[in-house]
Amino acid sequence: MKFRLIRAFIMMMLCLAAATAMLCAASPLPVRGLNLSAPKPAEIPLVVRFIRDVLPKEGVNVLVLEINYRYQYTSHPEVVDADPLTKDDIKSIVAASKAAGVRLIPLINLLGHQSWAETTFGLLRSHPEFDETPGKYPANKDIYCRSYCPLHPDLHKIVFDLMDELADVCEADAVHVGMDEVFILADPDCPRCKTRSKAELLAQEVRTLHDHLLAKNREMWMWGDRFLDGTVTGLGKWEASEDGAAWAINMVPRDIVICDWHYDAVSPTAAHFAVEGFRVLAAPWRLTNVALGQLDLVRSVRANADQTIAPRMLGMLQTSWVPAGDFIRAYYGESSAPPPGVEAQEAAATFKALFSAIRAMQ
Repeated sequence: MKFRLIRAFIMMMLCLAAATAMLCAASPLPVRGLNLSAPKPAEIPLVVRFIRDVLPKEGVNVLVLEINYRYQYTSHPEVVDADPLTKDDIKSIVAASKAAGVRLIPLINLLGHQSWAETTFGLLRSHPEFDETPGKYPANKDIYCRSYCPLHPDLHKIVFDLMDELADVCEADAVHVGMDEVFILADPDCPRCKTRSKAELLAQEVRTLHDHLLAKNREMWMWGDRFLDGTVTGLGKWEASEDGAAWAINMVPRDIVICDWHYDAVSPTAAHFAVEGFRVLAAPWRLTNVALGQLDLVRSVRANADQTIAPRMLGMLQTSWVPAGDFIRAYYGESSAPPPGVEAQEAAATFKALFSAIRAMQ
């Protein structure tokens, strides 16, 4: 009798787990996101129309808008880059997002991506003392992107002001801090960082940014590539880390949302992040088969993993990596001079295919 009761209880629990998994797989993905660059000021009407008309139709509920230093900051106007958005511009985007039922999350690239090609962006242009490699690499020659020194004693006062001002104007409960593709870290010529391990230094900066946002009751989002071992995974130094920084994953808070970008193949690393305790989004770009494969991975984990891990697979974040106007015009199929490039057209087509598949599974 006792054995039969135990067996019945086990069967009941298995059935309940299976039913819960099926419900999780069939329920709407908690995050159905799109990542856009900040538009030019003249493109605000186009972006507002796109947010109001297209995002609800496609089922997008999160917009990650990469603004960086292209906002007219009042706390530190010296960092403002070309084509900055005004407060009124941002408030137009905020209003459109609210009307569309879309959560707006601003992105400001921190630590790395402080330059592109020969252009050094606002923070290091106006505060060269924060550069991890001051005086090295004139005109940014022979490097990918500059980094700031996370141990400079005056850095975070300015970084925190920028994060707070951006989050405030966007009325945001989360900030995406970037932190992808960091190749300059613990430089041997930096007097503060040269003796530090890259993993410890990366983890310390992650914790510093996270703790500031947490104190403001805001969530931290970031790209996940530096937390992956490029040698072990075979992902290499771009989609992962080959300099020892990946060990930082063991030293950071688990309430960070990881955006796991992979553009050329379906990597199972989103599941890895979920197992490690993070909430995670799979983030494709312009290959439709990769985006749909990543969606299948998210659905599979949500359907088949236990209820500790399954809910951590939050959904998808479609990236664009072209000017916002180009992506939107490619989506609409509008002609322009010059017309949207191939990457814009491929990213827009992938976005359409991915969100059609997401809607079909709801």
